[in-house]
Amino acid sequence: MEPLKEMFNVSYFKKLTSAVSDVYPLLDKKKFFNHMMVDLDAKSLNERMRYTTLVLRNHLPDKYKSALTILDQVIQKMPTGYTALVFPDYVGQYGLDHPTLSLKALKNYTRYGSSEFAIRQFLLKDFDQTIHTMYTWAGDADHHVRRLSSEGSRPRLPWSFKLDVVIKKPELTAPILNLLHKDTELYVRKSVANHLNDISKEHPDYLLNLISTWDRDHDHTAWIIKHGCRTLIKKGHQKTLSVFNVLADPKIIVEYFKINPTKIRTGECLDFTFTIRSLANNNQKIIIDYIVYYVKSGGGSSPKVFKLKEFELKAKETLTISKKQRFIDFSTRVLNPGLHKIELQINGKIMANGTFSIRTM
Repeated sequence: MEPLKEMFNVSYFKKLTSAVSDVYPLLDKKKFFNHMMVDLDAKSLNERMRYTTLVLRNHLPDKYKSALTILDQVIQKMPTGYTALVFPDYVGQYGLDHPTLSLKALKNYTRYGSSEFAIRQFLLKDFDQTIHTMYTWAGDADHHVRRLSSEGSRPRLPWSFKLDVVIKKPELTAPILNLLHKDTELYVRKSVANHLNDISKEHPDYLLNLISTWDRDHDHTAWIIKHGCRTLIKKGHQKTLSVFNVLADPKIIVEYFKINPTKIRTGECLDFTFTIRSLANNNQKIIIDYIVYYVKSGGGSSPKVFKLKEFELKAKETLTISKKQRFIDFSTRVLNPGLHKIELQINGKIMANGTFSIRTM
C-alpha cells in the first residue's frame, strides 16, 4: 500500500503550482515548484504539509490579506480531503494577528478538508473570542461548519494539543453541544459523541448531568449519548450503565471459559468460548466486553478493552458465546513475547479470566 505521505507527491505539487500561478501570475513557477521538491522523499506526511505551508508563505505576497485572497481561489482548484489542510494550516501559522480575517477563512476552508487543527491555535491565543465565534458556527446551515464548532473545541483532539481550559471547565463547550445533539448529519453527530467521550475522561459526573437534560428518545440524540459514553461503558462505570438500564449486578453465571490454543505465534488466532446462564425470572440487558492484557517490553502489562456483545438475555436462558481474535503487530501496538491474560467483563464486572502465551516470529 502506498504511504499516506504520497498524497503530497510530485503530481500534487505540479497541480498546486499551476493553481497558484493561475490566480497569482507574479509567481515564479519554476522556483516555487523546485522549492517544494527540496528533500521531499525524506519528509513525513505532516512534515510535507507544514513545509508546503512554509513555501506558500515564502512565495505569496507579504500582506496577509492579499495572500488569503489568493488562497481563497486556489483552494477551489485543488483536491478536497487531507491535502486541503494546507490552507487552514497557513491561517493557523500566519494569521493569529488577524482573527477576524482568519476565522472567516477557516470557516470557508473547513468545507474542503477541515480546519479543526488550525482553529485550536486561535483558541490558544484568545479563547473567549474564538469560542464565541464557534458558538455561532454550531447553528450554521453547512454541516462542515457545524462539525468544526464541535471538533475544533474538543478537549482531547487526536494529533493535536489538549485544550487545558476545556479539560478544566468542560461547561465552556456546553452551548455548542446543546445545539448539536440532535444534528441530522452523522458527520456532526460523530464529532459530538467524540467530544463527549473526551469529557468523560476527567468529568464523568458532569457528562451524565449534561446528557440528562437531553431528549434521549430522539434517535440522533440517543446515538450520540451511546457513542459518547463508550469509554465509561467499557470501564464498567456503574452510573453510566444505569443510564442504559444495565444492572450492575446481573443474575447470571459464567461457565466453561476456555481459551484455545493457549500458545500462539505473532499473526496467529486464538478463540475463547464461554457459556452465560441466566438465573433471573425476567429478561436482563447484558453488555459483554473483554480485556486483553498485553505484555509490555519493559515488563508488566497494558490492558486494552474490546467490545464483544450487547443483547437482552431472556429469563433462564443459557447461551454459548465464542470470539476469534488474531494477534498481529500494529503501528500503535507491537506484540511482545510472554504470558498474556484475557478478562471477561459483563455489565462492568470481571466474571472470568484465562491466560495464553505469545511467541514472536
